[in-house]
Parts: sequence; C-alpha cells; structure tokens
Amino acid sequence: MPLSNLREFLDQNNIKYLVISHSVAYTAQGIAAMAHIPGKELAKTVMVLVDGRLAMAVVPASTRVDLTRLTRYLGADVVELASEAEFRDRFPDCETGAMPPFGNLYGMAVFADESLTHDKEIAFNAGSHRELVRMSFSDFQRLVNPAVMPLALARARAYAV
Repeated sequence: MPLSNLREFLDQNNIKYLVISHSVAYTAQGIAAMAHIPGKELAKTVMVLVDGRLAMAVVPASTRVDLTRLTRYLGADVVELASEAEFRDRFPDCETGAMPPFGNLYGMAVFADESLTHDKEIAFNAGSHRELVRMSFSDFQRLVNPAVMPLALARARAYAV
C-alpha cells in the first residue's frame, strides 16, 4: 500500500491529516477536478534534475515549474525535468508519478512554490493515483522543510511541466 509509509510517518509525528479517495486519475488537474479541489490548492510534485541530482519541485496543479527561475535561484548550472526512468526506482512504495512531496523520506531536496504558503492546507498525491492527503501547510513545512521560492508559472506562459 503506497499510503502506508506516508501515513506511518505522519502518525509518528502526530500530524492531523485527511485521506481523500478518488477515481483513478493521472494528471494533477484531473485529480483536482475529481476531488473537487481547485487546481491552485492541489500541490503536484514535479521531479527535476539539479546539476544531475534528483529533487522535487512542488507547485499548484494549475501551474508549471519555471526551470529558468529555479536554475537562477539555486545558482545551478543545469536544471531540467527528470524522466520517469531517472526517478521511478527512487520511489518503490509509490505508483509512478504519484509521489508525495516528501523528499526528506527519499533523500532529496524539496523546492515549493511560495503561492502554496497562502493557503492554510496543502493537498497532494499520497503515493497512488487514487488517494490524496490533505494536511496543514505549517505541518508540511515543519516536516519537509522545503526551500520556498517563486517557482510556478501559469500554464499559458510555462516552459515545462
């Protein structure tokens, strides 16, 4: 069960959270629609390579990652989208593409768009294409300690997924 590892981690840290089950969906916008959550309130995890190292970029479902901005912010030489082949094996407890934004559980950095801090709660994939977790953003921030920065672009002007 993909959710079991995440649930165990949240329970060990005494976090209040809600599990939301939905029909199978593979895109962040599709999941948001099925779960009746506005796209700006559902966080999606986008896997990137920062100078060859895997990291998570977390942005609202209705946006895309601005790779140029992330490259400048980090002072990196190259930031690019990671292919499924490059990250699939790092998440043995998750369905491909449904990783929760808990890079700390997988030994990688997490970068979160600053717009996610505007809401009291954050919702995200819980390791499967059928379940979401909703919890307070302050608990997420405390557990994951993401680097928060302007990271997202509206879809119409976006460079990457």
